[in-house]
Amino acid sequence: MSVKFGRSPAHEGAAQPPLPERLLRASSPQSVVQAWFEADPQLDTHCACVVWSTHWPRDIEAFPPACADAKVIADAIDAVARIRAGENDDVNPRVLYDDGEGAVAVLNSPHAPIDLCQASIARLAETLDLRRMRESVARLEQAEKLQRSLYAIADMAGSDLDMPDMLRGLHRIVADLMYAENFYIALYDRDRDALRFLYFADVVDDQILLPEEEIPLARIERGLTWYLTRDKRPLMGSTPELMQQVSGPLRLHGADSSDWLGVPMLRDGDVHGVVVVQSYTGDRCYTTAEMSLLAFVAEHILTALERKSGRAELERHVVERTQQLQVANSELRREVSERERGERLQAALYRIAALASLDETTGNFYRHVHAVVGELIDAKNFYIALVSDDGGTVSFPYAADQYERDWSARSFGKGLTEHVLRTQRPTLVSRDSAMTMVAAGQIDAGMLGAPTLQWLGAPLLSTEGAIGVVAVQTYEDANAYNERDAELLTFVSYQIGSSLQRRRAAELLRQANAELEHRVEARTLELREQIAVREQVEAQLQHQVVHDALTGLPNRVYLRDRVERALAGLRRDDSVGFGLLYIDVDRFKVINDSLGHSAGDQVLQQVSRRLAGCVRTPDVVARIAGDEFVMLLEHVQDPQTASKVAQRVLRALAPPLHVAGREVQLSCSIGIAIADGQCESVDRILHDADVALYRAKDAGRNRFVLFDDAMHQTAMGVLDLEQALRDALMRDEFEPWFQPIVRLDDASVVGYEALLRWRHPTRGVLTPSDFLKVAEDSGLVSQIDWRMFRLALEAARPLVCAARDGVHRYLTLNVSPRLFLHTDFDKRLLELVDEIGFDPGALLLEVTEGTLLGDPDTVVAMLHRLRERGVEAALDDFGTGYSSLGHVHQFPLRMIKIDQSFVAPFANGVPSRSSALIEAILALGNALGTEIVAEGIETDAQWGVLRGMGCVYGQGYLFARPAPAGHWLG
Repeated sequence: MSVKFGRSPAHEGAAQPPLPERLLRASSPQSVVQAWFEADPQLDTHCACVVWSTHWPRDIEAFPPACADAKVIADAIDAVARIRAGENDDVNPRVLYDDGEGAVAVLNSPHAPIDLCQASIARLAETLDLRRMRESVARLEQAEKLQRSLYAIADMAGSDLDMPDMLRGLHRIVADLMYAENFYIALYDRDRDALRFLYFADVVDDQILLPEEEIPLARIERGLTWYLTRDKRPLMGSTPELMQQVSGPLRLHGADSSDWLGVPMLRDGDVHGVVVVQSYTGDRCYTTAEMSLLAFVAEHILTALERKSGRAELERHVVERTQQLQVANSELRREVSERERGERLQAALYRIAALASLDETTGNFYRHVHAVVGELIDAKNFYIALVSDDGGTVSFPYAADQYERDWSARSFGKGLTEHVLRTQRPTLVSRDSAMTMVAAGQIDAGMLGAPTLQWLGAPLLSTEGAIGVVAVQTYEDANAYNERDAELLTFVSYQIGSSLQRRRAAELLRQANAELEHRVEARTLELREQIAVREQVEAQLQHQVVHDALTGLPNRVYLRDRVERALAGLRRDDSVGFGLLYIDVDRFKVINDSLGHSAGDQVLQQVSRRLAGCVRTPDVVARIAGDEFVMLLEHVQDPQTASKVAQRVLRALAPPLHVAGREVQLSCSIGIAIADGQCESVDRILHDADVALYRAKDAGRNRFVLFDDAMHQTAMGVLDLEQALRDALMRDEFEPWFQPIVRLDDASVVGYEALLRWRHPTRGVLTPSDFLKVAEDSGLVSQIDWRMFRLALEAARPLVCAARDGVHRYLTLNVSPRLFLHTDFDKRLLELVDEIGFDPGALLLEVTEGTLLGDPDTVVAMLHRLRERGVEAALDDFGTGYSSLGHVHQFPLRMIKIDQSFVAPFANGVPSRSSALIEAILALGNALGTEIVAEGIETDAQWGVLRGMGCVYGQGYLFARPAPAGHWLG
């Protein structure tokens, strides 16, 4: 039903003023909108509605009020949000005005668009802005009113008014801020757990509460005032609302009010009283703002009461002292002395503050501080202690003591100094109280030091806590300290701490400036040196780019360029051939490992000189990597010529070299490739020479081999095998086989080792020796390993985790060293174990000694992370690596597997030289708590010898050969 807003009956027949005149007369948004609606009937016809607010989207008003339901309000809020987000549309509702700060007006016309009256909208905006400014003025007036009230409270506290008059004045001030016809103030005595109602004014409750009368809290238990005191938080509302706010059942004492507001008077978190206003009329409702206002005013009321009480107390003391003037003459002199002492304290504080700004050494500063403290109290025995930034050390930069001589820094312990640092409070300790603290475990008796009668210390505080302690002590009864001395030292400690902070900040600033200046000077010098070096570098750069830094020979870049040019000449004229000699120094790694890299570098330098003497111009000798060299022999078509050069190289390296005081005998392996018209690239001829080189190494080293078609076919076979491996991964031809690990005393199975097998479609089942090298060279071994891990875990789960005989066994996986180069290997393996649902406590990883010693720190960290999840490690082929007994204790190992080369000599049951090593390994395993497994047991004799030596576990063909998982489950 639409609501019609036509002319009122009183105005029917009378001419209305024109709209502009009515708009000018309108002083509120309500009157502007009403004039607009009366002047434009289509607004009424289309059920239009205007909503506005100066605190959008709060306190929204509407005209006509009956049209502003919840949906209209929500649509208006959404429209304003779209406009502010930059979505400018003219759909209904339409935003008439938005100042961006809260003044908003929106037109809702659900039935049809409305032609907007710009004059009405402009006047509406003006009245909204005017209202917002009036509200701001009102808020300022309220703040000013509150400020005046607080000033008035402060004035009353310092006035000559007696307490009742002051309390009545406080009542008038609160009543000026809110409805407070019914008002009372009560003070709480925590020691007596009682209230005194200093002021009580109530038009309904006629009980009489005298200011001097104490009301125990137990008398008003569970009442509103009781909850204010106990819960320490304001309460506001009607009785049902208050029942929801209190922490327990509510019991009314006195008359029941329609609205009640009370706040506690707090000081440092403790309740000192309450202030309460209440209404019985039913038409008053206190607001949250009034509750906050009353809480704020209550703090000042508490301050005023305390000041008034203090002043009254002071006046009472003045009267008493006046009456007892002659008797209290000595007390008066004491007060004069105290004032003089206060003046001295003030002067001392000023002097200490001035010391912080003087450009003096730290030692002089501390001596001046000592002198100043000595003017206030007995400071013959005086020291300053400072705590380190990490809180672990206490140092004594200054000390003067008639007994103590050792003032070196010490670790943070349980001394009196540390006690003050921990509590951050001044402490006065006598000999007896020190013994009490020792008995309570607060300090150590051994840190009491010299025979001190009294010790007084105060913390040196900064914004971040205690940074040190200033302390004095006495060894004589005549110089005893009291609480006044403690108070004086505390005051001084504040200034000393502040001064130390300022000096430290100034020192840090000076150091920073000095460091900055030094860095600028150093950087300037460095830039000059860099400019000079850069000129030299640019001059050497061309040479270094194409030459080896160690030997001075051409490098790989230079060699490739020369070979490219030789190939270009060969393409132009196929009669101009050339040859390559790929040279590798035999067993060069042994020289590096035994004599060191420096000796190895000297060897390479001498080798390069000998090789350079084996060629003629324009032939080239280049070092392309480590101990690998290449000779380019130009204009060589006959392999015999290249072979003669190779023989010359072998002879040149035959004489011994003298390196690091030792005589070193060298040899080399040489691969020869001759380029012909079929050679299509540099990489091809380098590859051919490299293949020939490795054939020479395989043939026994210290020889040369000429590349031929048979080698080419072998290389092609490797490529075919590599492709077959890729196909095997795609067709999932790899599978795990398992070999048991047994207990030697009864041959019972305790675990299985997973072994890789390739079920080749034409060649049958292949072991890793048939394809592993090609897999490693091609980079496929990592994919094969992870596929093997997944298949082994899936197949072995029923073997080790749910054995039919109820015995839980373990599974070992062989892990190649390259997998430990990946920092996420452990995380990836554990994710795979969790995905498959394999028990990590039943899994062991077999690693070689080379893996452990490659990067020990990284491997140890990774094995520890795996052990935390239950995955253990086993050392495979133990005894064949590097200094095994000297390194094995460094690694978290559960198992050590003795290499089968140490077991083989026991085939006939006769003890061999391996016995001593195996006994040492067994002793090492027992000492480290590590299981020992002997590999390669193939005869009963070996079984018997190992069992007699105390070896517990074994593995080999004697017990079982590797087989698929189904074999062991059948």
